[in-house]
Formats: sequence, C-alpha cells, structure tokens
Amino acid sequence: MFKYTFKDKVVIVTGGANGIGRCIADQFRSHGAIVYVIDKQEGEHFVGDISKKELLEAFAYEVLSNHNKVDVIINNALPLMKGIDECSYEEFQYALSVGVTAPFYLVKLLKNNLAEGASIINISSSRDRMSQPQTESYTAAKGGIAALTHALAVSLSGRARVNSISPGWIDTAYTIYDGPDASQQPAGRVGDPMDIANMVLFLCSDKAGFITGENICIDGGMTKQMIYHGDCGWIKTS
Repeated sequence: MFKYTFKDKVVIVTGGANGIGRCIADQFRSHGAIVYVIDKQEGEHFVGDISKKELLEAFAYEVLSNHNKVDVIINNALPLMKGIDECSYEEFQYALSVGVTAPFYLVKLLKNNLAEGASIINISSSRDRMSQPQTESYTAAKGGIAALTHALAVSLSGRARVNSISPGWIDTAYTIYDGPDASQQPAGRVGDPMDIANMVLFLCSDKAGFITGENICIDGGMTKQMIYHGDCGWIKTS
C-alpha cells in the first residue's frame, strides 16, 4: 500500500481553521508535515484577512523566518457569496481579493523559496462551470482561480506543479444524507472533506509528478448529469 511521505515538508493552508481547509491541514500533519494556517477565525494559527496585502506579506515573512523553503501551498480561503441583486461593488471586489488576488500574491511572495518538487493546489468549485441564481461574487472568484491555475502552472514550469480541485456539495459537518439529497448524485451520496483532502495529498505526492495545470472536479458526478424536465423523475415546478 502506498504511503505518503510529507515528513518535515512545509505546508501552507489558507482558510485552514475549519471545514475542508482544516481537514487538509490535519491530514498533512498526520503525515509528518509542518503546517502553517492562516485564517480570519481566532485560534492557534496566523490570524487575519488575506484580502489585505500587508497581512499576506507578514504571513509569508513569518513562514520564511522559520524555514528557507516551502513545499506545498493550498489556496483554500472562502470568498464571499452574494448575487447581482445584493452584492455591492466593494463586496464583489472583496470576493475577488480573497479568491483570486490573495492566492496569486501569496504564490508571488513565496515563489523564490519553493522547494524542489513543490506543489500548489487551488481550491475552486464546481461553480466554476455551473451556477445557481444570485451567486456571482463567489462564482466569479472560483472561475478566476481555476484559470489562474493553468497560468501559474506554465509560469512556474520546472519549479512547481500547480493544480486545482473543484468540489461539489461537500458537507463539512460529515452529515450522512439519505433520500433525494443522496440519490440525485451519481455517486449516491453527498461528499465530505476527506474526499477533497485525499485528492490534495495525491496531487502533492510524487505519484502525481506528471500532473500540472489540471482541474479535477470532485462532485459525485453531478456536473456530468444532464437534467431535463420529465426525465428520470426530474420535474420543474416553476
């Protein structure tokens, strides 16, 4: 059985205090990595809002004050979700700052200290290719980071592999769903954070050494399912 080897690797996780980010951080720790988390929530990690340039600079300085290299960067922090009816100009800019600008700038700050074989994972969303109404700020940010991924992969060729993951419905409380919530999904269930963390570990491992610039959608098959009124029990009521 393949075992991951992240002992003493330096790993950064943005938005790592809760949910998917916390699960990713915990999994890296369980495999021996040295993990740095930055999050707005108070806790035993670097606390702050990554939309602020000076805060990202302070965070990068703290990491590089303790280590001369970084092996893994996970850009996971969650952008604001508001739609065109309610989202202000400032809120839309904030969503893009958290979801696109901060990942770009954090990589820029650390690119000269990337270790050999470094890996960068950007957490996008299945909303980078499909939408519900009134989700423009979040969807735009997730579409932006998906595109940023392949641009960085080319620019950092030979220095780091850069990939993105697009989660679908991931229940961060690990709720077990039954009924239509589960059966509507081709995989037969709602996802949980380990579904994402497992792929992160794989993409950051030597086993994924020929994968870069790629997006992997982990959504139980939902984005591959065609939905038409009257087909397979789907009924549009309004």
